[in-house]
Formats: sequence, C-alpha cells, structure tokens
Amino acid sequence: MPEIPKPPAKPFEAARWEDLPGWPGSDANGANGSNGSNGLLPSFRAFLASCDALKNRELWRETCASAQALETQSNHALRNWFETQLQPWQLVNPDGSREGLVTGYYEPLLKGSRTRQHPYLAPIYGIPDDLIDVELSEVNPDLKHMRLRGRIEGRKLVPYYSRADWNKQEARRKDGVLLWADDAFDVFFMQIQGSGQVQLDDGSRVRVGYADQNGHPYRSIGRWLIDRGELKLEQASMQGIKAWAKAHPKRAQELLDANPSYVFFRELAIGGAGPPGALGVPLTEERSIAVDPRFTPLGAPVWLSTTYPNSGQALTRLMLAQDTGGAIRGPVRADFYWGSGNEAGTFAGRMRQKGQMWALLPRTYTPAPK
Repeated sequence: MPEIPKPPAKPFEAARWEDLPGWPGSDANGANGSNGSNGLLPSFRAFLASCDALKNRELWRETCASAQALETQSNHALRNWFETQLQPWQLVNPDGSREGLVTGYYEPLLKGSRTRQHPYLAPIYGIPDDLIDVELSEVNPDLKHMRLRGRIEGRKLVPYYSRADWNKQEARRKDGVLLWADDAFDVFFMQIQGSGQVQLDDGSRVRVGYADQNGHPYRSIGRWLIDRGELKLEQASMQGIKAWAKAHPKRAQELLDANPSYVFFRELAIGGAGPPGALGVPLTEERSIAVDPRFTPLGAPVWLSTTYPNSGQALTRLMLAQDTGGAIRGPVRADFYWGSGNEAGTFAGRMRQKGQMWALLPRTYTPAPK
C-alpha cells in the first residue's frame, strides 16, 4: 500500500497582540444588532461553550478552568484575561501569504412535511444503511481528521454513490427520508450550510443537522456556472444561482449534479441555542466560524480581520473555531456563521471576502516543527 502523505505542520507564526488589527475592538456594529455590542463578552461566552468540549484536554484544561472561574466580565477584565492566558499565532499559507478566503454560512429555514405531498417533493435524507464510514486515524494515527466513505460491493469497499448516481435511486430510497421540502435548491444549500430548520404546515419546526456525507469532494456550482459563462463572478451568490436555476428549469438538475458531494442529516432538538457544530457545541451567530482543523485547532479563539459582504467596511472580531466544512480547506480559510433565517442568509450568500486569521492558543502551546 503506498504511503499516504501526512498533512502539513500547523503553519503558525508567533505574533504580538498589537499585530492584531483592531484588537480588542469595540465591535458595536453587528450586522443584525443582536451580537454586535458588548465588546468581547459574546466571544467570551462562546469560548465558554468551547470549553464544554475542551476542558478535559491537556492543552486547554487550565485555560478553561481559569475562564470558568472568572468573576468580573467587563471588557477591560476580559481583554486582560485573553492577553494573559493566550498567545496569538498568525495563520500563514504554504506560499508565505497571510490572506485567505472568508465566506459565510447560516441556518436556513425551509418549508416542509413529514409526508411526500405536493408541493413537498424534495427529500431530506438520513444516513443510508449501506454507507460505510472509516475513521483513518484508527488505522494510522498520522491520518487524524481523515475519513474514508464507501459501500460494499462483493468483498470490496468501493466509492459511495455520487450525487448524480444517488438521485437516480430516489424511488427505492424513500424509507430513508426524514422530511420532504418544497424546493430542491433549498435542500441543496442546506447541505452546504450543514444544518437547517424545517417549518411544517402546523407551524411547528424541526431542526436537522449534519450526520454524514457520501465521501465525494465538494464542487462549487457557482464556479460551474462561471466557467461556462452563465454567470459573472459577482453574480454567483446563492441568490444569483437560484435565479439562474429558475430561469433555466430544464438544466437545474444538471447544475445540482455538478457537485458530487451529498450530505445526510439527523433530527436535532431545537431549544433556544444554535445548531451544533463539528466541535459538538451550539454555534453562536456572528461569533462562530468553520475552519480547516488540520491547521486551526477546533475550539480555539481566532481573531478574524476581514470586511463585511460586498463592502470595504472592516469586520475585525474575536471568533471561535467551532465548526468545519467540506469546502473549508487551507490554513487561512474561514466560514463565518451569520445565524438563522433569511437575513442571515442574505449576509452569508453575499460573503466572499479576503481576510487574515490569528489563532489564540494557551501559552503552553508549542508549534509542531516544520
């Protein structure tokens, strides 16, 4: 068996607090008014949520205990706590550049039903019985964060069905449907977001979250349209893609199938918190980001310096690395969680900005040798 290359060492460069643009920031202009004020407090509360998952890990044990014991949570006290407990490390790309892509995501609200009936004809699937999921770190510790998915054919493990192949089997897969929605593109974009809520006809809501994926790589359907001259770069937002599909209904399925990745869901409790991210804790709107965990440790605070969607207005904020995503690859790469609903979706769909990132790690952290 050929040797599988190790993921590259974490590309960190030690930084000073004064290197962080806008630190600590008054941050009084949140996009939807709910999380923009109170300085560092919303971020600190999101870090306490991270500690629910990190508090028993050696690197974070003392830091989380200190955070949970902190009595005074004024902005001055929080700034002092972060600067005393943590050390900033700038994320750097393999070519030495420090800028990367910052996109946005959100929790969409779909309309749906428990049964297949007009207009609810688009299925939302749970994990199929024939999907095999192999955690490669159990085979080789060097393959942490790497998984293999497939299906059994005879005595062989072969790649699982692509989106196009899966859609051809819809008639025999009805037993695996969790819910039916009224729009196939809404289901598609919910797969990209990783979670969502479905409002039923009686007014009640069901939350679904990421359960597994078919193992195929994510391919941007926006890029597919751009490469074929169907849309310009500035038109390839979620809203622009939906408008194109509405104008070209006979090509809609071809467009969807351009992304071979397919996400399966599970039902979740709604409650008052956000959907759970990959860290296993609820996401906080405008404070959680998805990252590539090969480079940015899940749960870590991250100082993000970017701009608002379609704008040059600075967006500098203390975020928490609490999620991952199939399209989130590389050291300087983040997906900004805007929250739930249509307004959050507007911001998320338009966000494609340049940005820089600094991971804030306990002072006991030692970077891996390059």
